[in-house]
Amino acid sequence: MEGRGRQRKIIHCDCDSFYASVEERDDPSLVGQPLAVGGSPNARGVVATCNYAARKLGVHSAMPMSRALKIIPWLIVVPTNMEKYRAASKSVHQVFKEYTSLIEPLSLDEAFLDVTNSDHLEGSATLIAREIRQKVKERVGITISAGIAPNKFLAKIASDWNKPDGEFTIAPSEVQQFIINLPVDKIFGVGKVTAEKLKKLNVFTCGDLQGFREPELTAKFGKFGKNLHSLIHEFI
Repeated sequence: MEGRGRQRKIIHCDCDSFYASVEERDDPSLVGQPLAVGGSPNARGVVATCNYAARKLGVHSAMPMSRALKIIPWLIVVPTNMEKYRAASKSVHQVFKEYTSLIEPLSLDEAFLDVTNSDHLEGSATLIAREIRQKVKERVGITISAGIAPNKFLAKIASDWNKPDGEFTIAPSEVQQFIINLPVDKIFGVGKVTAEKLKKLNVFTCGDLQGFREPELTAKFGKFGKNLHSLIHEFI
């Protein structure tokens, strides 16, 4: 996904609560009500995804459905329908293909798009992302969020910045300051346990990590410490 001779322009597109959004599209009576898509609570099923109404009340993906129903007894549970979701995903990707052939799917509901050499909308990645979001809403009936940045790492972070149904652009001139102020728990792979360990070292942002040498991070976090160091210093 490399563009030659130009500043890279990467868009990370991420459908909002994909399975749940498709179910809401097909049954508008579900909109606004706590909804979870997944397995039966009687068969140790788990939440594949849930809408934002359910998330606000404490339900999240990968949670046992039985626990989700304890948190929200009135939760609406819909079984997964992969055939329907694959069809929706195909329709979303048809929109992507109108702007670039450099598409890197991560799952049914998210993908990286390299629009570095795209001449659509005068080559503006932000305007391309905005138009993609609008077309997906009109044609597929679901919302999609987008992150625009010079690399995949930042584009993926940016797509989560204004979810749902939003977008966020990190211009090349903003990269360094953005990374410095970025909370460490926004880094992919930094979970609650690692974030707590970092906080004990007074590390709250990626800028704070600059004060640590690679051997120090490797001693404390193993191989991930090395990856963490290279990731931070790649962009600063």
